Amino acid sequence: MALVDIDPAALRVAERLARKMIAGRSSRLRLSATTDRRAALPGATAVIGTIAVGGRRAWEADVFIPRTHGVFQPVGDTVMAGGASRALRMIPAMVAIARDVLELAPTALFFNYANPMGPICRAVRKATGAHMIGLCHGVNHVASYLASALACAQERFAYSAVGLNHLTWFVEAAVDGADAAPRLRAIADERARTDDQPFSWNLCRLFGAFPSACDRHVVEFFPHLVPGGEYRGKRLGIDAFSFEGTIAGGDAGYAEMTALANDPAPLPESFFAAFGGEHEQVVQIIADIRGDRRSVYSANMPNRGQVRGLPEDAILESPCVTDGATLRPIAQAPLSPGIIATIAKQLAWTECVVDAALTGDRALFIQALALDGTLPSLDAAAALADDLLRAQAAHLPQFTTAAPETAALAAR
Repeated sequence: MALVDIDPAALRVAERLARKMIAGRSSRLRLSATTDRRAALPGATAVIGTIAVGGRRAWEADVFIPRTHGVFQPVGDTVMAGGASRALRMIPAMVAIARDVLELAPTALFFNYANPMGPICRAVRKATGAHMIGLCHGVNHVASYLASALACAQERFAYSAVGLNHLTWFVEAAVDGADAAPRLRAIADERARTDDQPFSWNLCRLFGAFPSACDRHVVEFFPHLVPGGEYRGKRLGIDAFSFEGTIAGGDAGYAEMTALANDPAPLPESFFAAFGGEHEQVVQIIADIRGDRRSVYSANMPNRGQVRGLPEDAILESPCVTDGATLRPIAQAPLSPGIIATIAKQLAWTECVVDAALTGDRALFIQALALDGTLPSLDAAAALADDLLRAQAAHLPQFTTAAPETAALAAR
């Protein structure tokens, strides 16, 4: 296994922790670490990417700057202004990685964890043709949540979840082979009035399907239904799903890992404990592909007809089956017009964001901000776009060279 990070300090922490984990389990795994991915890629059979251009400090700007324009987000890594701003930084970096993978490890399985998942996977395939597979633990996590709501063990709960990353609709649900959708809708009538994911349960009542990955993510796809970020008497990202709390938790986690990496003592046993979603099932997926076993996983892949009524090549999160070569999407039953509409609107937004990131086109970025439904005018969208471009200029070289007006903006 080869670890790669362009930040030597972060790489050093990851390498030291990995070596201590290998020693703690007497593993025969051979490990290397480098800041040069081109040195690590030749001969790779699987490439797993999870990056964050600009780190948590850039992520803060994605959320804090829109707040000054009246836009409030609890996450800000997938959609709305925060997701669009993040995509502008992430897409060029992931496209560059993909081109190196195609050149140096063309037969490798290629997985992406980074957000915004849909725009990254779409941009990489559109710009390079690389066969990128996007993975997220959200559907598996929500399946466990719904099984608990149905009072059954997760292995008894069967489902089909289709949509977009962080807005994936559980359109089919069964327990021990019996249709559980009516029970879920009955549960929704009760849960929609409580503090337990009320927004998602209300959507379940309306659309007849529960959306993953619950309220913290799902509300960002419907900003017009939570105007001003008002959520049950609280403000999204502030006292509802605190964004500052998320950032503080990330900083604290990294500080703890740094301390453990630098401590000469062995890792505590608790460090080896598994927790839900930590590897997005990629270990099992690779093993099943290598072993030519048929297993079903949720993955982000291009639409090749598995969902009728949506554009070909659009990135959809849906059930996929492993074979001896890759993951392949499974054809789904037709979706209702309402659910199709929730997905199609966001796919159009995704194309604007992808093209803006690939070309450095300020107008396309403004279009994306105007489309998400949070700003009162085109002038407001332009003002927010310019503030974000200015704040993130160090991470957006494509905008400093794409157009004179954007270059002048970055210089100010």
